[in-house]
Amino acid sequence: MGNVLALDIGGTKIAAAMVAQDGTLSERQQIATPHGDAAGLAGALEKLITPWRNRVDLIAVASTGIISQGRLTALNPRNLGGLSGFPLQDCLRAVADLPNVVLNDGQAAAWAEYQAVQETCDNALFVTVSTGVGGGIIWNRKLLTGRNGLAGHIGHTAFDPQGGLCGCGRRGCVESVASGTAIGHAMMENARPLGAEQVFERARAGNGDAQRVISRSAAAVASMLADMHISLDLDVVMMGGSVGLAEGYREKVAHALNQLPAIYRVALRSAHHRQDSGLIGAALWARATL
Repeated sequence: MGNVLALDIGGTKIAAAMVAQDGTLSERQQIATPHGDAAGLAGALEKLITPWRNRVDLIAVASTGIISQGRLTALNPRNLGGLSGFPLQDCLRAVADLPNVVLNDGQAAAWAEYQAVQETCDNALFVTVSTGVGGGIIWNRKLLTGRNGLAGHIGHTAFDPQGGLCGCGRRGCVESVASGTAIGHAMMENARPLGAEQVFERARAGNGDAQRVISRSAAAVASMLADMHISLDLDVVMMGGSVGLAEGYREKVAHALNQLPAIYRVALRSAHHRQDSGLIGAALWARATL
């Protein structure tokens, strides 16, 4: 198979790139993720795909949310404008008459990252801390997607059952404490939430409130990873996402993990492909399954 057009639909942006047979990316671009209606997302996908549709052999899409039977549903309605049952695969076919594959972005990233550790690992977890918190699970060297596409939605495990209401409808989910969105909402300025980047900047400048917000986020992620490790007996956890890759964040998560009993600790490394894990993983999965 030749070139693959890969897209990564996130809560903030949609990235696209050509992925060659050897996994290298070219012509990478991104646009802001539209919010509010299905037509906006369909239009954005058409804008990205059209220039490439006669130059590629496959289309591979990694997307936030639940991917089931080719349809996209936002588990947290605050993301993607609350899309439910969006016909993602049909939308792709309408733009380009090419074979396509769609899967969750955490699952795609897990598949990409696992290729770098597969010689020594059977069970691995990818976790993304970004607009939301998600992940992908490799179990016995296979990617778990689940009958209904739910596998890996680890950000909706509980951290604080008495905590605030998550967008999914449950109280105290890890995502409601640890995500970039939650970090920004924990610090207000002029009655408006800051961006996660601003909170990190303030933390680096010595702002105690910002440091505590980030430390709480890291503690929530560490607790989640401990639960995943005790459940799956993981060999390694790979961390990505804009927050997960922020300077010093992985070290904070590792520090919080190291405060727990040894049986809960697991090796933690940054994503090898950085922000491109979803794009590369989607392309690799397309080649493996089509």
